[in-house]
Amino acid sequence: MYVLLHCVLRLIGCQVTGEGCAALASALRSKHSHLRELDLSYNHPGDSGEKLLFAAQADPHCNLETLRYGQWDSFSVA
Repeated sequence: MYVLLHCVLRLIGCQVTGEGCAALASALRSKHSHLRELDLSYNHPGDSGEKLLFAAQADPHCNLETLRYGQWDSFSVA
């Protein structure tokens, strides 16, 4: 029997920077990651952090369906 988990990580206003995004992107690329939703609203990922997260989201091992950052932005993968 398999159970599908909808894992969510909310780091709202936690001052996550590009360096933190690099660590998150690395974890998202892991085939062991079950994270489906990542909320980085009200953080400061910078251009490099955003690029790393989008690249990780495009990775075939990444299960992330929704990525939120900025103040209101939300990007979902269909």
